[in-house]
Amino acid sequence: MRYIQRWTVYATFIGIAAGILALIFDFLLGASSSFFQDELTSTIPLAIIPVIGGLLAGFIIYRFAPEAEGGGGDAVISAFHNSRGIIRGRVPLVKAIASAITIGSGGSAGKEGPIAQVAAGVGSLLGTRLKLSDRDRRIIMVSGMSAGIGSIFKSPLGGALFGIEVLYKRDFEMGAIVPAIMSSVIGYAVFIHFAGPDPIFVTCACFFENPLELFFYLLLGTTCAVVGIFYIWFFYSARDKFFRRLRVPNYVKPAIGGIGIGVLIIFFPNLVSGILGSGYGALQDALLGNLAVSAMIILIFAKILATTFTVSSGGSGGVFAPSLVIGGMVGGMVGELSHIFFPQIVSNPACFVLVGMASFFSGVAKVPIASILMISEMTGSYTLLAPLMLANVSAYALTEGWTIYESQVSTRMRSPVHRKEMHVEVLEDIKVKSAMNLNPVSVSPNDTLRHVYTLIEKTGHMGYPVVREGNLVGIITGKDIEKVEIGDWNDKLVQDAATTALITTNPDTPLEDTLHLLVNLDIGRLPVVDKENPRKLLGILTKSDIVKAHVKAMAGDAIVSKGVRVVNDSPIAGTKIFEVRTHHHHWLIGKKVSDIKLPRGIIIAIIRNDAIKIPRSVTVIRENDRIVIFSKDDRVAMIKRYLGS
Repeated sequence: MRYIQRWTVYATFIGIAAGILALIFDFLLGASSSFFQDELTSTIPLAIIPVIGGLLAGFIIYRFAPEAEGGGGDAVISAFHNSRGIIRGRVPLVKAIASAITIGSGGSAGKEGPIAQVAAGVGSLLGTRLKLSDRDRRIIMVSGMSAGIGSIFKSPLGGALFGIEVLYKRDFEMGAIVPAIMSSVIGYAVFIHFAGPDPIFVTCACFFENPLELFFYLLLGTTCAVVGIFYIWFFYSARDKFFRRLRVPNYVKPAIGGIGIGVLIIFFPNLVSGILGSGYGALQDALLGNLAVSAMIILIFAKILATTFTVSSGGSGGVFAPSLVIGGMVGGMVGELSHIFFPQIVSNPACFVLVGMASFFSGVAKVPIASILMISEMTGSYTLLAPLMLANVSAYALTEGWTIYESQVSTRMRSPVHRKEMHVEVLEDIKVKSAMNLNPVSVSPNDTLRHVYTLIEKTGHMGYPVVREGNLVGIITGKDIEKVEIGDWNDKLVQDAATTALITTNPDTPLEDTLHLLVNLDIGRLPVVDKENPRKLLGILTKSDIVKAHVKAMAGDAIVSKGVRVVNDSPIAGTKIFEVRTHHHHWLIGKKVSDIKLPRGIIIAIIRNDAIKIPRSVTVIRENDRIVIFSKDDRVAMIKRYLGS
């Protein structure tokens, strides 16, 4: 009960604050648009306005809060996963002003990113001032984001779910759902009290009556996935390969992006309502069936270009509104072409615009549930739920790991926030048989201790199963040998020093149970035996084997994500897992693993070409390899200095 009472107070405060902030930002955006696109165009050509706005916004961003550049939503996601939910206090103000200038001057961006970062920033600031725990600060930050989205888009339920869904590609932050819903509802109530409850868009009468239409909605979802992948690829390629390589001050780059928008205005003067700002003017025309299919096809690519010029260059604005426009145009194109060839089945192509809006954003943002609800609430239409569900899930599934929010991680298990609490679940899902060494080196009871010591020097393994006539009879380790005088090693046999009171495991035991056994008993390895015959040796499992399995499991997300750290924690106390990337000209490129002078006991995994491997000594390091290293805590700093991490 205390939980509900506490979060009711927090959610009420953050909801009211988010609603007021949404009203202020909406006012600033309107004032900015009026100034730049109405007053200023009386003396300056419209094609020049985005350049001026880009220069102003760039100066404000990079002078006062560089983290306010770009979409905003991604910055909030990154703060949740990597920064304990902390957003600098100046960011909300800088983000609001810079975004109002960017969008008002014609930059192709939307309100979602700015209001998400502004409201989340206020939530973070509140959490810090109240001295909340890191967990509670993250929750109140998510609640702020949900309330901001729910308010400005008049979508309370969709906004609440967006906040807890957008953090992951395939998961929800369920711990924040109650505060997110409460704050979103309150923020929405405050906003519509002053702005009115009318939906954002007006739609024609859309109904789903013919089951055969589902095929065309499935086709729409597939098309949205293809265009979405291209959009994400182009967006980040332009950022990484063009804008970030420009040798000009960062604050100038949004102005260069503005030049690109100016060129689009010159070439397509009749489509400026879809190119400039959010692009809602053209989208509204498409929803009412008043936009030609040729215009919609042009706008698909013009909006992708305009959004890339604006946001990838470092301008400030969200990607939600442009995604709706792109998706709406894709939907309109598919609907119109389907109507031309199959008029008896597809009777109202404008309905495809609405479904395209949701399914495209579902695919590129990984929010299949929130996008259905948000579009339904923004249009006031709930009559196309079945087509929405089908198109959404197809676009979501087909885009796989592609996402416009590069700070997203796939699941809670992959998040640094939850990684420690999820170690148990990771290792519980992996069985001993998946990690054990199937061909262990064994010794005979009649071998000398000198022979065992030679094996230790040769292989680096500190323990060996003792096998007689195919049966496991003991285990001998370096510690056992050390108990015997060195001068007696040539005479003493393994059977004189080996441990015969065996502790073993079997192939179907979860690694978590095995790890606890190793740690609690302070031993380094366990023989793996047949469950029915405990004397039949099947393999051996060491702590190193467990770490390798853990690295592979935790590194899986890196194959499909951009710029997200693979792992930065270890399941074994006193150890660390970290990552080194061999970017262009890194000194490791071309070196063999055996050439890297690392301390003993280090474990390396390499992520390369969508695969994770444990390298051998002859493995050659290549450019863009992601080297995941397991080491003791006290060696990490030295290794990082040596490798140049």
